[in-house]
Amino acid sequence: MTHQTEHRVCIIGVLCLCLAAIGTVARAQSPGAEQGEAAVSQHASGSFDVKVIPQPPDAALADSGISRLLFDKQFHGDLEASSKGQMLACGGPPSGSGGYVAIERVTGTLAGRSGSFALQHTGTMDPGGIHLSVTVVPGSGTGQLSGIAGAMTIIIESGKHSYTFDYSLPPSA
Repeated sequence: MTHQTEHRVCIIGVLCLCLAAIGTVARAQSPGAEQGEAAVSQHASGSFDVKVIPQPPDAALADSGISRLLFDKQFHGDLEASSKGQMLACGGPPSGSGGYVAIERVTGTLAGRSGSFALQHTGTMDPGGIHLSVTVVPGSGTGQLSGIAGAMTIIIESGKHSYTFDYSLPPSA
């Protein structure tokens, strides 16, 4: 990895931590459950551990300032799960601006129901503030988590990661 690439990865890592530290999510309206079923709104919270793995830049993006990272998470608490995801990021703290997008697949147990779902992250930072959104990808739920919808808030305090998750699920069959 070149010094310039290492510097970019470091900047992007700091940007991501800064975005997550704010813990603010623009909560989107959660789509309802499958047609004809009433969704049950719930709240989950807990902690998570994350490992970020910088990736070499794609040859076509080598000089674009775009960094690519993989990440693995372990969720604890109301959501007992693991996830794998991929992030693209650009910019960083030296300019006071930047952004990232990511998708992760979460697999485990939520409120006693097992399955998986995908989370979509969108984050930007500029001199006017930080905006972070982490939402369930519609239609991504599998198993007993089929039909899940919702939004997650990521919180980093004193170097520890935690989450709150407002979600809805169709009634159990």
